[in-house]
Amino acid sequence: MPETKTYTPAGFKALQDELDYLVNVKAEENKKEISTARSFGDLSENSEYDEAKQEQGKIHARIEELREMIAHAKVIDESQIDESVVSVGSIVVVFNKERNKEFTYHIVGSYEADPVNGKISDVSPIGSALIGARAGVEVVATGVREQHLTVKSVTRAKEA
Repeated sequence: MPETKTYTPAGFKALQDELDYLVNVKAEENKKEISTARSFGDLSENSEYDEAKQEQGKIHARIEELREMIAHAKVIDESQIDESVVSVGSIVVVFNKERNKEFTYHIVGSYEADPVNGKISDVSPIGSALIGARAGVEVVATGVREQHLTVKSVTRAKEA
């Protein structure tokens, strides 16, 4: 059985939006591309047809992947969250002792991670170390190197 993944409401909506776009827009555009390429004649030497069919395979594979992800998704219920404790959906400001610098992280589900923009997964070394912590607590994240992080503040992300 596929693993259940946790999503913020915004992350789950992004999955649904991508699925909707692929099914209702991209797949329909691809059908037209295949039809147009077919009209060019001999399919054995028709690169446009081959490319359109390959794209069709990619689209359908992603649609199935998204359907599976959505079917096994757990969306956090913001009303049930203790906002003072780090969980998926929290914005956490930490002080990293090794780097002598403050960082702000948005804790998200693993498929929503975007480290360049400060969104880290709840199962990443730093994210998993922070889950359950409160302001004032020091945690140790072990990954490539050990990092001592002091939680400065915990707030909830405002979902769009």
